[in-house]
Formats: sequence, structure tokens, C-alpha cells
Amino acid sequence: MHYLLLFKKVTFTFIFVFASSFIFAQEADSLVIETDSTDVFFEKIRLDNDVAYRNETTGEIISQQSYTVLCEANIPADGTEHEGHNHYDYWQCDMINPYKDVVLPTPFKIEFDQTTFTHPVDHKIVVTSRFGRRRRGPHRGFDVDLVTGDFVRSVLPGKVRFVGYSRGHGKTVVVRHANDVETVYAHLSAYTVKTNDVIKEGQIIGFGGNTGNSRGSHLHLEVRYKGVCIHPEYVFNFDGSKTINGSELWVTNSWKSPRMHSSYKKSKIKPLSSEETALVSQKNEPKFHKVRRGDTLSQLARSYSLRISEICSLNSISKRSILRIGQIIQIR
Repeated sequence: MHYLLLFKKVTFTFIFVFASSFIFAQEADSLVIETDSTDVFFEKIRLDNDVAYRNETTGEIISQQSYTVLCEANIPADGTEHEGHNHYDYWQCDMINPYKDVVLPTPFKIEFDQTTFTHPVDHKIVVTSRFGRRRRGPHRGFDVDLVTGDFVRSVLPGKVRFVGYSRGHGKTVVVRHANDVETVYAHLSAYTVKTNDVIKEGQIIGFGGNTGNSRGSHLHLEVRYKGVCIHPEYVFNFDGSKTINGSELWVTNSWKSPRMHSSYKKSKIKPLSSEETALVSQKNEPKFHKVRRGDTLSQLARSYSLRISEICSLNSISKRSILRIGQIIQIR
């Protein structure tokens, strides 16, 4: 056991450099290194400004189109249709978000067939940044402190859709779950799963790290439904109970918009369990305006039938404040 810990924390860079020599498998709560495995892992790379994939076993480089064909070959041909919907819709293994052309009206419903989940790290959850506004821009995830090399686990059972590197997220794993919710695990130092792996709840999917646009080692966890990021604490209770906040959760604009929350403090969570309550809640949610060139307080007041003093009160600004292009102004 001491050997495994030393290997995991000290030589994770070695895994990245010589990945063609080893394949990781999981047995209980420890990792086993298999040298004779026939599993294949592809690393996403750039080749002459085009996306390509390198076979970590043979070193062979294939095109994005060939990689997509390989991914599709692993999708079940039947047994996935339910209520006119295919669980493998948008099953693209070459991008974190394949839903960029999908418009998802709110409120929408997500369902769970279990009441608990597994923490993504083994130690106590220490939050370094929450879903919400922050100085560097909107934060659409939930950051958990860790040491580079710590185990990162899948919070629910599912199937791995994406394993690869993103400029912002760094080394990333995306797992799709039975309810089409996806969880994203970013800034990893190494992977222990490959695309199309079926994994169990709590299975180790990688090692924590500091890759991508990251200021210090941590896990960036996102919860998505058809490409829409949802406030992770609206879904999962990280207080130690490891409970899911409902078997049926309705997501309104408030629970998918970082501007309605602060990444520096915990939001007050109010799970919505029916469409009726979700519609009422959404009707009463704050509304915002993104400042464009030429906008003034008086123009906004006229456009939204408000007094200038009301806008100033909502946004804690004065009547003499100069609006900046791109600034977000609350108008309700």
C-alpha cells in the first residue's frame, strides 16, 4: 500500500510520459497496473492546427473523423430507446460539450433513481470556489481542494463519454449517467479510464492535478444536462450526508445562471420538485440586462418601466455611475 501511494503522488508525471507502457484497471479501492491489457486509450492532440488522436499504445495518430467512427462503434445498437429518446444522442467523444446547437427551455426536469452519491474525493470536502460570479468571470462549477495525485472518483455510475485535454479545463473526464446528466472532472493530472468505459459509482476515474487554466491543484466539478451547467449544490448535498436533493428536480434560470449566485459564499438551496412550483419560482426570479454601447441609466429605466433610483438600489450603484459595456445590471 505504501508503494502505491508513493507511485501515485510522486510519479504521476511518469504515467503521462510513458502512458504507452501501462494501462490502469481498478480492483476494489486500489489501482492495478496491467502491462498486458488490450484496452486502447487515445490522447486528443493538435496536428498542423487540426484535431487528431494518438493511440497511447502504438503511437499511431488518427484523424478526428476516424476517432468518431471508433466511438460510434461502441454505442449499443438497441436497448437504449425510451419514450422516444436515445440515451446516446450527441454521444461525441471529441468534445466536452456536444450540445452547442441545442436550446433547452426552462424549467426542465432531471430525475434520479437513487438518493445518495459518492464524494469525488476521499477526504473531507473543502470548497475553494462555488458556482457563481467571481472576479475572473462566471464560474460554472464547484472547486474542491486536493493534492496533486489524489484519487478522483465518479459521483454516480455511468459511461465515460470524453477523456482528453481542454485548454481551459486541462485534463478532463466527462461521465454520462442514466438520466442524461453528465458530470465533468477537470484539471486532472492523469486518467484511469478511457472513452466508452462503463463505470461504477465511486470508481476512480483519474488523479487530481493542476492542468489547464488553474491556479493551484484542485478538482473542478461540473454538473450538466444536455450541455447546460447546473449549480452542483442544487443537485448534490456536500455537507457530509452525500444525499441527492430530490428524485425529481426542476431547474429554472436561477439554477443554471452563475450571475444569480456568488462563488464566494454558499447559496440558499430551495429544491423545486414540480413543474408548477418551478414556473412560479422562475416568474419571480431576478432579471438582468447586459450593457451595450450607448446604454444609460435613464434609457434602461424607460425600457423596463423602472425609476432610476430602483435600478441603483438593485445594483448598489449611484445615479452618477457610468455603465461599462458588458456590465450586468439587475432590472428585477
